[in-house]
Amino acid sequence: MTGKRSYEDGSPLAHALELIGERWALLVIRELILGPKRFGDLRKGLPGISPNVLTQRLQELEGASIVLRRRLPPPASVWVYELTQWGRELEPLMREIGRWAARSPTLPMDRPVSVNSVILSFRTMFDPARARSFALTIALTLDGQPFRATVAYGALDIEPGGTDAPTAAIDADPNALARVVYGGGSLDEAVRLGSLRIEGDRTAVERFVTLFALPERAPVNAPADG
Repeated sequence: MTGKRSYEDGSPLAHALELIGERWALLVIRELILGPKRFGDLRKGLPGISPNVLTQRLQELEGASIVLRRRLPPPASVWVYELTQWGRELEPLMREIGRWAARSPTLPMDRPVSVNSVILSFRTMFDPARARSFALTIALTLDGQPFRATVAYGALDIEPGGTDAPTAAIDADPNALARVVYGGGSLDEAVRLGSLRIEGDRTAVERFVTLFALPERAPVNAPADG
């Protein structure tokens, strides 16, 4: 941790900021929440970060015991980064930060999002009340990465990996799916443009994309009367 910012404050909150408060640190952690990634995969999920800054953040997070680097066994034999058990405990915190920030009156809705961003948003914004009366399984492929989403009477489980005999399958650009779910985009239009493809029960897909709701925006500051 040598050379990192210190707040000279003994509270756990100050220490948390020293651990994960550097620019890009939380986004690097976000990209590792769903499993190990190679350096190049992290760059793909964070196109705005430079290789030098990514290397520095990974070294700092590794030094803080939040991230570890290991070599996968043959036949892969490649180096990957992954969260430690303690690092994985950050997911609930990150989801709550995301839920809070989704209420921002200045939240930009036109910026690109990564695959992990979309999946974590689904885990965060899922509305159990909208799914109490049915069950379905969606094979979800975003930018070539497979996930299985199981909705069962008010509960959602969404994890990396495939699934046998899903109710329906969605293969989509993550930004196109985010526009349909959160931005008022048309499912029909996304299909027509080829940015989203559906196989199986289309009605199940139409239900699935309605299960996630952004919270109400916070009010914009206004001058005080008088």
